[in-house]
Amino acid sequence: MHIMACHCLGGVKYAPLYIHSFQLLQPRKLLEAERFNIKYSGPSEIATVSDKLRYYRHKKGLRQKDVAEKTGIHRATYCAYEQEDRKIPYPVDKLSKIAELFGVEITDLLDEYNLFLYNGQGWQIRALRQSLGLTKKEFGDLYGFHVYTVNKWENDTIQVLKSTWVKLFGMNKSN
Repeated sequence: MHIMACHCLGGVKYAPLYIHSFQLLQPRKLLEAERFNIKYSGPSEIATVSDKLRYYRHKKGLRQKDVAEKTGIHRATYCAYEQEDRKIPYPVDKLSKIAELFGVEITDLLDEYNLFLYNGQGWQIRALRQSLGLTKKEFGDLYGFHVYTVNKWENDTIQVLKSTWVKLFGMNKSN
């Protein structure tokens, strides 16, 4: 707190002067947040991780730069997380830090594909294969994959690509 002094009518008047330190939202960012709030009334309506990240960031009144700094993620990396057409999985360790900052569960940030990976792809692929009554080789032949690849998926040695996940589970998901 500072004291402001003013000379008036041969005397001195004193008044407290408060200096606030807070970030003003830039109008462009405010408009983006407003558009986002109009588009989605709540996080349950949001299908993509990138939009969920934007939603919760706006809700907290943070900039991308702020999220990156507070979570120890490089700014360009975080900005890439908010890009629409991300076809590769999000790193769970980074999303955990972001979820903690936003005060939500990590599963609240995940789309269906990343939730599939988070919950363990191996048992889910094995369950699909077994529900079809197929061996690993038959399963691979049916979908055009080598038995070696199917084995690696089921053992969680390699991750299923998003396009493969869509093909395997018959979902027309572009998210």
